[in-house]
Amino acid sequence: MAKNSAPAPNDAPSEGTTLNGAPVNAGKGRATPTRAEREAARKRPLVADTKEAKARARAELQAAREKARVGMAAGDPRYLPARDQGPQRKFVRDFVDAGWHLGEAVMPAMVVVILATFIPVREVQFYSFVALWIFIFFVIGDMILTSIMAKRAVKQKFGADRMEKGLGWYAAMRTVQMRFLRLPKPQVKRGQRPS
Repeated sequence: MAKNSAPAPNDAPSEGTTLNGAPVNAGKGRATPTRAEREAARKRPLVADTKEAKARARAELQAAREKARVGMAAGDPRYLPARDQGPQRKFVRDFVDAGWHLGEAVMPAMVVVILATFIPVREVQFYSFVALWIFIFFVIGDMILTSIMAKRAVKQKFGADRMEKGLGWYAAMRTVQMRFLRLPKPQVKRGQRPS
C-alpha cells in the first residue's frame, strides 16, 4: 500500500539538489519571526517625533485657537459654542446688550464692601453688608424682569411656537456679566434695541 504524503520535515533536500532542473534551497537561513516581533516591526509613530514637527504643530494649534477666539468675540457663528448659536440667541444677546442692568455693578459693589470691612467702625461694616444684600435683591429682580421681557420680545419676533428653551435664563445670566467681559462681545450700543 503506497502512501501519498508530503515528505517529512527531516527529508529536506540537501545542498545542490535540483527539482525539474531548478535548484532547491534548503531554508531561508533565519528563524521565523514571532507574532510580537512582526507587530513591533509594523508599528510606526502616527506623528513625527521631531522637535520641528512638534513646534510646527504647537504653532498651528495656537494660531487656530487665536482665530477661534477672535471669531467668537466677534460673534462669528462658525466659532460660537452651541449655547450661543442661533438667531434667537443672537436676538437675546442684542436685547440684553442694548440696556443698562444692575447686575453689571455686582462685582464693583462687592469690592466696595470688602474695602469697607477694613474700616474699623462696626456700623460701617454692618451697613455695607446690609446694603450689598439689598442691592443683590434688586439685581435678582432685574434679572427676572429682563428674562420676562426678553422672552416676550422673542415670542413677538419669532412666534411662540418656534421659541427655544432656556432663553430667559440665557438673558438673565448675560445681565450679570460686566459689559466688557461678555462673550460674544456686544454687537449693539446701549439704547439700540434689536429689530
